[in-house]
Amino acid sequence: MAKKRAIFEDVSAAQPAKPAPQAGVIDRAKPAGARGAIRLWLMSLFALVCVMIVVGGMTRLTDSGLSITEWRPVTGAIPPLNAQMWAEEFEKYRQIDQYLLVNRGMTLEEFKVIYWWEWGHRQLGRVIGLVWGVGFLAFWLSKRIPTGWTPRLLGLGALGGLQGAIGWWMVASGLNEGMVTVASYRLATHLGLAFVILGLIAWYTFLLNRSEADLIAARRAREGRLFSSTTGLMHFAFLQILLGALVAGIDAGRGYTDWPLMNGVFLPPELLAMQPLWANFFENPATTQFIHRKAGYLLAAFAVVVWLRGRKSSHSATRAAYNAMILVMAAQIGLGIVTVLYAAPWQLGIAHQATAVLLWVLIIRARHLAQYPRFDSLRGQGAKA
Repeated sequence: MAKKRAIFEDVSAAQPAKPAPQAGVIDRAKPAGARGAIRLWLMSLFALVCVMIVVGGMTRLTDSGLSITEWRPVTGAIPPLNAQMWAEEFEKYRQIDQYLLVNRGMTLEEFKVIYWWEWGHRQLGRVIGLVWGVGFLAFWLSKRIPTGWTPRLLGLGALGGLQGAIGWWMVASGLNEGMVTVASYRLATHLGLAFVILGLIAWYTFLLNRSEADLIAARRAREGRLFSSTTGLMHFAFLQILLGALVAGIDAGRGYTDWPLMNGVFLPPELLAMQPLWANFFENPATTQFIHRKAGYLLAAFAVVVWLRGRKSSHSATRAAYNAMILVMAAQIGLGIVTVLYAAPWQLGIAHQATAVLLWVLIIRARHLAQYPRFDSLRGQGAKA
Protein backbone atom coordinates (compact mmCIF):
# COMPACT_ATOMS: atom_id res chain seq x y z
CA MET A 1 0.00 0.00 0.00
CA ALA A 2 1.33 3.46 -0.95
CA LYS A 3 2.46 5.58 1.91
CA LYS A 4 0.24 8.61 2.61
CA ARG A 5 1.89 12.01 2.27
CA ALA A 6 1.55 14.86 4.69
CA ILE A 7 -0.46 17.80 3.41
CA PHE A 8 2.56 20.16 3.53
CA GLU A 9 5.15 17.62 2.41
CA ASP A 10 7.88 18.99 0.12
CA VAL A 11 7.13 17.01 -3.02
CA SER A 12 10.35 18.15 -4.76
CA ALA A 13 12.38 15.77 -2.63
CA ALA A 14 10.29 12.83 -3.79
CA GLN A 15 10.73 13.58 -7.50
CA PRO A 16 13.56 11.94 -9.40
CA ALA A 17 16.35 14.30 -10.43
CA LYS A 18 15.98 15.70 -13.94
CA PRO A 19 18.76 14.86 -16.36
CA ALA A 20 21.16 17.66 -17.16
CA PRO A 21 20.41 19.49 -20.42
CA GLN A 22 22.19 17.91 -23.34
CA ALA A 23 23.77 19.77 -26.22
CA GLY A 24 21.91 19.64 -29.48
CA VAL A 25 22.93 17.30 -32.25
CA ILE A 26 24.49 20.17 -34.23
CA ASP A 27 26.60 21.41 -31.34
CA ARG A 28 27.90 18.00 -30.26
CA ALA A 29 28.52 16.64 -33.74
CA LYS A 30 32.13 17.80 -33.62
CA PRO A 31 34.61 18.28 -30.78
CA ALA A 32 34.24 21.57 -28.95
CA GLY A 33 36.52 24.28 -30.22
CA ALA A 34 36.67 23.07 -33.85
CA ARG A 35 34.72 26.08 -35.16
CA GLY A 36 36.87 28.53 -33.21
CA ALA A 37 40.14 26.91 -34.26
CA ILE A 38 39.15 26.82 -37.93
CA ARG A 39 38.05 30.43 -37.67
CA LEU A 40 41.49 31.45 -36.37
CA TRP A 41 43.13 29.51 -39.19
CA LEU A 42 40.92 31.29 -41.74
CA MET A 43 41.72 34.65 -40.16
CA SER A 44 45.44 33.97 -40.65
CA LEU A 45 44.76 33.12 -44.30
CA PHE A 46 42.69 36.30 -44.60
CA ALA A 47 45.58 38.42 -43.31
CA LEU A 48 48.04 36.73 -45.67
CA VAL A 49 45.78 37.29 -48.69
CA CYS A 50 45.42 40.97 -47.75
CA VAL A 51 49.21 41.30 -47.62
CA MET A 52 49.40 39.41 -50.91
CA ILE A 53 47.10 41.93 -52.61
CA VAL A 54 49.16 44.86 -51.35
CA VAL A 55 52.48 43.24 -52.34
CA GLY A 56 50.97 42.42 -55.72
CA GLY A 57 50.03 46.07 -56.12
CA MET A 58 53.57 47.14 -55.31
CA THR A 59 54.94 44.57 -57.74
CA ARG A 60 52.80 46.10 -60.48
CA LEU A 61 53.58 49.72 -59.57
CA THR A 62 57.34 49.02 -59.62
CA ASP A 63 57.05 47.13 -62.95
CA SER A 64 58.61 44.10 -61.29
CA GLY A 65 56.24 41.40 -62.51
CA LEU A 66 58.34 40.33 -65.51
CA SER A 67 61.67 40.17 -63.69
CA ILE A 68 61.36 36.38 -63.22
CA THR A 69 60.80 34.86 -66.64
CA GLU A 70 60.15 31.25 -65.61
CA TRP A 71 57.46 29.51 -63.60
CA ARG A 72 59.05 27.11 -61.15
CA PRO A 73 56.50 26.48 -58.38
CA VAL A 74 58.91 24.44 -56.25
CA THR A 75 62.52 25.23 -57.17
CA GLY A 76 61.66 28.90 -57.69
CA ALA A 77 61.41 29.28 -53.93
CA ILE A 78 65.22 29.44 -53.83
CA PRO A 79 66.51 32.84 -55.00
CA PRO A 80 69.93 33.39 -56.65
CA LEU A 81 72.60 32.59 -54.08
CA ASN A 82 75.78 33.76 -55.81
CA ALA A 83 77.06 36.11 -58.46
CA GLN A 84 76.83 33.51 -61.23
CA MET A 85 73.17 32.75 -60.47
CA TRP A 86 72.35 36.47 -60.40
CA ALA A 87 74.07 36.94 -63.75
CA GLU A 88 72.03 34.09 -65.24
CA GLU A 89 68.72 35.53 -63.99
CA PHE A 90 69.65 38.98 -65.26
CA GLU A 91 70.57 37.59 -68.68
CA LYS A 92 67.15 35.93 -68.98
CA TYR A 93 65.49 39.24 -68.21
CA ARG A 94 67.63 41.03 -70.79
CA GLN A 95 66.12 38.85 -73.53
CA ILE A 96 62.55 40.15 -73.12
CA ASP A 97 61.10 43.30 -74.65
CA GLN A 98 60.50 45.04 -71.33
CA TYR A 99 64.26 45.29 -70.92
CA LEU A 100 64.99 45.98 -74.59
CA LEU A 101 62.34 48.69 -75.01
CA VAL A 102 61.94 50.17 -71.52
CA ASN A 103 64.81 49.25 -69.20
CA ARG A 104 67.79 48.97 -71.56
CA GLY A 105 70.94 49.82 -69.65
CA MET A 106 69.55 48.69 -66.28
CA THR A 107 72.30 47.62 -63.90
CA LEU A 108 72.40 44.35 -62.01
CA GLU A 109 71.74 46.17 -58.74
CA GLU A 110 68.66 47.84 -60.23
CA PHE A 111 67.50 44.46 -61.51
CA LYS A 112 67.79 42.98 -58.04
CA VAL A 113 65.25 45.51 -56.72
CA ILE A 114 62.51 44.44 -59.12
CA TYR A 115 63.52 40.79 -58.80
CA TRP A 116 63.00 40.81 -55.02
CA TRP A 117 59.52 42.32 -55.38
CA GLU A 118 58.42 39.59 -57.77
CA TRP A 119 60.16 36.85 -55.79
CA GLY A 120 58.52 38.08 -52.60
CA HIS A 121 55.12 38.08 -54.28
CA ARG A 122 55.53 34.51 -55.46
CA GLN A 123 57.02 33.39 -52.16
CA LEU A 124 54.05 34.80 -50.29
CA GLY A 125 51.81 32.74 -52.54
CA ARG A 126 53.75 29.64 -51.55
CA VAL A 127 53.39 30.54 -47.86
CA ILE A 128 49.63 30.92 -48.27
CA GLY A 129 49.45 27.53 -49.95
CA LEU A 130 51.50 25.97 -47.16
CA VAL A 131 49.36 27.51 -44.40
CA TRP A 132 46.21 26.30 -46.12
CA GLY A 133 47.59 22.79 -46.74
CA VAL A 134 48.95 22.23 -43.22
CA GLY A 135 45.79 23.61 -41.61
CA PHE A 136 43.38 21.65 -43.77
CA LEU A 137 45.22 18.36 -43.28
CA ALA A 138 45.43 18.92 -39.53
CA PHE A 139 41.70 19.54 -39.18
CA TRP A 140 40.75 16.80 -41.62
CA LEU A 141 42.96 14.11 -40.10
CA SER A 142 41.78 14.98 -36.58
CA LYS A 143 38.16 14.91 -37.83
CA ARG A 144 37.49 18.37 -36.44
CA ILE A 145 35.92 19.86 -39.55
CA PRO A 146 32.22 20.55 -38.91
CA THR A 147 29.68 18.71 -41.03
CA GLY A 148 29.35 20.23 -44.49
CA TRP A 149 32.49 22.34 -44.25
CA THR A 150 35.01 20.04 -45.94
CA PRO A 151 33.99 21.01 -49.53
CA ARG A 152 34.12 24.71 -48.62
CA LEU A 153 37.60 24.54 -47.13
CA LEU A 154 38.84 22.27 -49.91
CA GLY A 155 37.42 24.72 -52.43
CA LEU A 156 39.55 27.51 -50.97
CA GLY A 157 42.66 25.43 -51.62
CA ALA A 158 41.54 24.70 -55.18
CA LEU A 159 41.00 28.41 -55.84
CA GLY A 160 44.43 29.15 -54.40
CA GLY A 161 46.02 26.68 -56.80
CA LEU A 162 44.07 28.16 -59.69
CA GLN A 163 45.27 31.61 -58.64
CA GLY A 164 48.87 30.49 -58.94
CA ALA A 165 48.25 29.19 -62.47
CA ILE A 166 46.47 32.41 -63.45
CA GLY A 167 49.37 34.38 -62.03
CA TRP A 168 51.77 32.67 -64.42
CA TRP A 169 49.24 33.01 -67.29
CA MET A 170 49.30 36.73 -66.55
CA VAL A 171 53.10 36.98 -66.44
CA ALA A 172 53.46 34.91 -69.62
CA SER A 173 51.46 37.51 -71.55
CA GLY A 174 54.14 40.10 -70.81
CA LEU A 175 56.92 37.84 -72.11
CA ASN A 176 55.51 37.76 -75.64
CA GLU A 177 57.14 39.73 -78.40
CA GLY A 178 56.11 43.39 -78.42
CA MET A 179 54.82 43.33 -74.84
CA VAL A 180 56.43 45.45 -72.13
CA THR A 181 53.86 44.70 -69.43
CA VAL A 182 51.25 42.05 -68.69
CA ALA A 183 47.90 42.04 -70.48
CA SER A 184 45.45 44.19 -68.54
CA TYR A 185 42.58 41.70 -68.81
CA ARG A 186 44.79 38.99 -67.32
CA LEU A 187 45.78 41.34 -64.51
CA ALA A 188 42.08 41.99 -63.86
CA THR A 189 41.40 38.24 -63.79
CA HIS A 190 44.25 37.68 -61.32
CA LEU A 191 43.13 40.50 -59.01
CA GLY A 192 39.46 39.53 -59.32
CA LEU A 193 40.13 35.97 -58.18
CA ALA A 194 42.12 37.31 -55.22
CA PHE A 195 39.06 39.29 -54.13
CA VAL A 196 36.82 36.25 -54.63
CA ILE A 197 39.09 34.19 -52.35
CA LEU A 198 39.23 37.00 -49.80
CA GLY A 199 35.45 37.37 -49.86
CA LEU A 200 34.87 33.65 -49.33
CA ILE A 201 37.29 33.58 -46.40
CA ALA A 202 35.53 36.58 -44.84
CA TRP A 203 32.09 34.99 -45.29
CA TYR A 204 33.21 31.67 -43.81
CA THR A 205 34.83 33.48 -40.88
CA PHE A 206 31.60 35.34 -40.14
CA LEU A 207 29.67 32.06 -40.23
CA LEU A 208 32.11 30.28 -37.93
CA ASN A 209 31.94 33.12 -35.44
CA ARG A 210 28.47 31.90 -34.47
CA SER A 211 27.05 28.50 -33.59
CA GLU A 212 24.88 26.59 -36.04
CA ALA A 213 21.93 26.94 -33.68
CA ASP A 214 22.40 30.72 -33.59
CA LEU A 215 22.60 30.90 -37.38
CA ILE A 216 19.45 28.83 -37.81
CA ALA A 217 17.53 31.07 -35.41
CA ALA A 218 18.90 34.24 -37.07
CA ARG A 219 17.99 32.99 -40.55
CA ARG A 220 14.32 33.11 -39.58
CA ALA A 221 14.65 36.87 -39.09
CA ARG A 222 16.58 37.51 -42.31
CA GLU A 223 15.90 40.79 -44.08
CA GLY A 224 15.41 39.47 -47.58
CA ARG A 225 15.08 42.73 -49.47
CA LEU A 226 18.14 44.19 -47.77
CA PHE A 227 20.12 41.01 -48.40
CA SER A 228 19.22 41.04 -52.11
CA SER A 229 20.13 44.68 -52.62
CA THR A 230 23.43 44.20 -50.76
CA THR A 231 24.18 41.19 -52.94
CA GLY A 232 23.71 43.45 -55.96
CA LEU A 233 26.00 46.04 -54.38
CA MET A 234 28.62 43.37 -53.78
CA HIS A 235 28.54 42.33 -57.44
CA PHE A 236 28.70 45.96 -58.58
CA ALA A 237 31.68 46.61 -56.30
CA PHE A 238 33.42 43.54 -57.74
CA LEU A 239 32.87 44.88 -61.26
CA GLN A 240 34.39 48.22 -60.22
CA ILE A 241 37.42 46.38 -58.82
CA LEU A 242 37.91 44.69 -62.20
CA LEU A 243 37.55 48.03 -63.99
CA GLY A 244 40.14 49.51 -61.66
CA ALA A 245 42.52 46.67 -62.54
CA LEU A 246 42.09 47.46 -66.24
CA VAL A 247 42.97 51.10 -65.51
CA ALA A 248 46.01 50.09 -63.45
CA GLY A 249 47.16 47.56 -66.02
CA ILE A 250 47.85 50.25 -68.61
CA ASP A 251 48.65 53.08 -66.16
CA ALA A 252 45.56 54.94 -67.36
CA GLY A 253 45.27 56.71 -64.00
CA ARG A 254 48.30 58.83 -64.87
CA GLY A 255 46.98 60.21 -68.14
CA TYR A 256 43.99 62.35 -67.19
CA THR A 257 44.76 64.30 -64.05
CA ASP A 258 41.80 66.67 -63.76
CA TRP A 259 38.40 66.08 -62.22
CA PRO A 260 35.46 65.93 -62.81
CA LEU A 261 36.40 66.49 -66.48
CA MET A 262 39.06 64.60 -68.43
CA ASN A 263 41.56 66.96 -70.04
CA GLY A 264 38.96 69.68 -69.74
CA VAL A 265 36.14 67.83 -71.51
CA PHE A 266 33.42 65.39 -70.52
CA LEU A 267 34.01 63.02 -73.45
CA PRO A 268 37.66 62.77 -74.51
CA PRO A 269 37.89 62.73 -78.35
CA GLU A 270 40.16 59.66 -78.23
CA LEU A 271 37.53 57.67 -76.33
CA LEU A 272 37.00 55.05 -79.06
CA ALA A 273 39.98 55.81 -81.28
CA MET A 274 41.51 52.33 -81.34
CA GLN A 275 40.75 49.58 -83.80
CA PRO A 276 39.26 47.06 -83.41
CA LEU A 277 36.58 48.65 -81.28
CA TRP A 278 36.84 46.11 -78.43
CA ALA A 279 40.51 47.00 -77.87
CA ASN A 280 39.45 50.38 -76.45
CA PHE A 281 37.93 48.69 -73.41
CA PHE A 282 41.24 47.04 -72.48
CA GLU A 283 44.03 49.15 -73.97
CA ASN A 284 42.74 52.72 -74.40
CA PRO A 285 43.58 54.87 -71.33
CA ALA A 286 40.77 57.31 -72.10
CA THR A 287 38.11 54.60 -72.38
CA THR A 288 39.16 52.57 -69.35
CA GLN A 289 39.43 55.59 -67.06
CA PHE A 290 36.16 57.09 -68.35
CA ILE A 291 34.28 53.85 -67.64
CA HIS A 292 35.94 53.46 -64.23
CA ARG A 293 34.94 57.00 -63.23
CA LYS A 294 31.33 56.74 -64.38
CA ALA A 295 30.89 53.28 -62.85
CA GLY A 296 32.18 54.76 -59.58
CA TYR A 297 29.44 57.40 -59.61
CA LEU A 298 26.76 54.76 -60.21
CA LEU A 299 28.23 52.51 -57.52
CA ALA A 300 28.17 55.40 -55.03
CA ALA A 301 24.53 56.17 -55.82
CA PHE A 302 23.56 52.52 -55.45
CA ALA A 303 25.48 52.31 -52.17
CA VAL A 304 23.48 55.24 -50.79
CA VAL A 305 20.22 53.48 -51.69
CA VAL A 306 21.35 50.28 -49.97
CA TRP A 307 22.60 52.24 -46.96
CA LEU A 308 19.24 53.98 -46.57
CA ARG A 309 17.59 50.57 -46.49
CA GLY A 310 20.13 49.30 -44.00
CA ARG A 311 19.40 52.25 -41.70
CA LYS A 312 15.83 51.00 -41.39
CA SER A 313 16.88 47.64 -39.99
CA SER A 314 15.48 46.84 -36.56
CA HIS A 315 18.86 45.37 -35.53
CA SER A 316 21.51 47.75 -34.23
CA ALA A 317 24.44 45.59 -35.41
CA THR A 318 23.05 45.62 -38.94
CA ARG A 319 22.60 49.38 -38.92
CA ALA A 320 26.15 49.85 -37.66
CA ALA A 321 27.49 47.58 -40.43
CA TYR A 322 25.82 49.65 -43.13
CA ASN A 323 27.02 52.89 -41.55
CA ALA A 324 30.59 51.62 -41.62
CA MET A 325 30.19 50.54 -45.24
CA ILE A 326 28.97 53.94 -46.46
CA LEU A 327 31.70 55.80 -44.58
CA VAL A 328 34.44 53.74 -46.20
CA MET A 329 32.68 54.07 -49.56
CA ALA A 330 32.88 57.86 -49.21
CA ALA A 331 36.54 57.65 -48.22
CA GLN A 332 37.30 55.43 -51.22
CA ILE A 333 35.65 57.87 -53.63
CA GLY A 334 37.60 60.78 -52.17
CA LEU A 335 40.83 58.78 -52.32
CA GLY A 336 40.17 57.85 -55.93
CA ILE A 337 39.73 61.51 -56.89
CA VAL A 338 42.93 62.53 -55.09
CA THR A 339 44.80 59.67 -56.76
CA VAL A 340 43.75 60.97 -60.18
CA LEU A 341 44.64 64.59 -59.36
CA TYR A 342 48.16 63.58 -58.30
CA ALA A 343 48.70 61.26 -61.30
CA ALA A 344 48.52 58.06 -59.26
CA PRO A 345 51.78 57.98 -57.27
CA TRP A 346 52.48 54.58 -55.77
CA GLN A 347 51.57 55.67 -52.23
CA LEU A 348 48.07 56.76 -53.27
CA GLY A 349 47.69 53.78 -55.60
CA ILE A 350 48.39 51.32 -52.80
CA ALA A 351 46.12 53.22 -50.39
CA HIS A 352 43.32 53.14 -52.97
CA GLN A 353 43.75 49.38 -53.43
CA ALA A 354 43.93 48.69 -49.69
CA THR A 355 40.77 50.73 -49.09
CA ALA A 356 39.05 48.68 -51.79
CA VAL A 357 39.88 45.57 -49.75
CA LEU A 358 38.36 47.14 -46.62
CA LEU A 359 35.24 48.24 -48.47
CA TRP A 360 34.83 44.80 -50.04
CA VAL A 361 34.92 43.11 -46.64
CA LEU A 362 32.52 45.63 -45.08
CA ILE A 363 29.98 45.05 -47.86
CA ILE A 364 30.23 41.30 -47.27
CA ARG A 365 29.86 41.83 -43.52
CA ALA A 366 26.73 43.95 -44.01
CA ARG A 367 25.34 41.29 -46.34
CA HIS A 368 26.01 38.62 -43.73
CA LEU A 369 24.12 40.56 -41.06
CA ALA A 370 21.18 41.07 -43.41
CA GLN A 371 21.05 37.30 -43.87
CA TYR A 372 21.82 36.39 -40.25
CA PRO A 373 20.80 39.33 -38.01
CA ARG A 374 22.17 39.64 -34.50
CA PHE A 375 19.45 40.19 -31.97
CA ASP A 376 19.84 43.05 -29.53
CA SER A 377 20.18 42.14 -25.87
CA LEU A 378 17.54 43.14 -23.32
CA ARG A 379 19.68 46.15 -22.45
CA GLY A 380 19.60 47.29 -26.03
CA GLN A 381 23.24 46.55 -26.71
CA GLY A 382 23.93 45.00 -30.11
CA ALA A 383 26.18 42.01 -30.12
CA LYS A 384 29.42 42.10 -31.98
CA ALA A 385 29.49 40.80 -35.52
